Amino acid sequence: MLPGPIYDYLVGGADDEWSVSNNENAFHRYELMPEYLRDISDIDMKTTILGTELAAPIVLSPTGMSRLFHHEKEIGVARAANNTGLMYSLSTVGTTSIEDVAGAMPGAKMFQIYIHKDRSLTEEFVDRAKAAGYAALCLTVDTPLAGNRERDHRSGFEMPPRLKLGSLFSFATHPRWAINLLRNSDFQLANLAGRGDVLGAGAIGVIDYVNSQFDRTVTWDDVALIIDRWGGPFAIKGLQSPEDAARAASIGASAIMISNHGGRQLDFAPAPIDCVAPMRDKIGGGLELIVDGGVRRGTDIIKALALGADAVSFGRPYLYALAAGGGRGVQQYLISLKDELARDMALLGVTSVGEIAGRHCLRRQ
Repeated sequence: MLPGPIYDYLVGGADDEWSVSNNENAFHRYELMPEYLRDISDIDMKTTILGTELAAPIVLSPTGMSRLFHHEKEIGVARAANNTGLMYSLSTVGTTSIEDVAGAMPGAKMFQIYIHKDRSLTEEFVDRAKAAGYAALCLTVDTPLAGNRERDHRSGFEMPPRLKLGSLFSFATHPRWAINLLRNSDFQLANLAGRGDVLGAGAIGVIDYVNSQFDRTVTWDDVALIIDRWGGPFAIKGLQSPEDAARAASIGASAIMISNHGGRQLDFAPAPIDCVAPMRDKIGGGLELIVDGGVRRGTDIIKALALGADAVSFGRPYLYALAAGGGRGVQQYLISLKDELARDMALLGVTSVGEIAGRHCLRRQ
């Protein structure tokens, strides 16, 4: 379905890729304890996250360069989220602009930023997202430099993708992807279009881009300034420790996306699901917690909520669906996941998201 370098970019992680697999496996360490003989005729999955009511406690994580996986790119995903009542997050390094995504979906949307060395660029992103009507802003903090993604080193992955001798066979044996590349050759980091000072000339390696452009001097004081400039619901993505959660609360963040970047940054960082309870115990009810990473099933969502999370988010699952079927594939996946969550809630004996909290239905193996 996808050429080798593209597939490796999607599924790969840092170093030994232990965290990639552990993010999923960690959910398997928790069991659910159902209670029966309850009226489960009406299941209500609605919740409010970052000031916006959602049809289910699900946020689509920001993922870079969705055009790599299908020519409908971020627009296809955003429309699928809109049609299913969920929140979509657009990445700074997306292949669709802030304004084009806003024009394609009236529903809940969040824009994700990194802090670049050129601070005026970060400020520009904040202002553009505000003008375009985004409900929330998200700052990713776990990427001061790129993780050691050895698959990308081996393939020499670049953006836009280029045919090289080592990968020529893989591209040639995936004709549908290659044909769509020729028909829809709009590969660009849309929010950075025209910024030659940032992108340089021609193709650029993702690792090189991160290492050359992202600011390694960022502190909590810098984040507080961005929160103040934004003036609305604000999530910090990439935190894992209870102490960092407390700092986020002290500077006015609205939510934490508990994440290890899908295992793509520091390998052997803890699975997000294992960070929920310690973080909730530390901060109480002051911040919304969103478990980002490893979520694959409706039961995973329930486990996260039972431990103290307010919602979950994920990237790879909807990108798999995008690669397989475009925006329609993503929408069908999201419908199936919502159906699965409703069924699992009924089988557990709960009828609303609020009933899940409290760890009463959860056992650790």
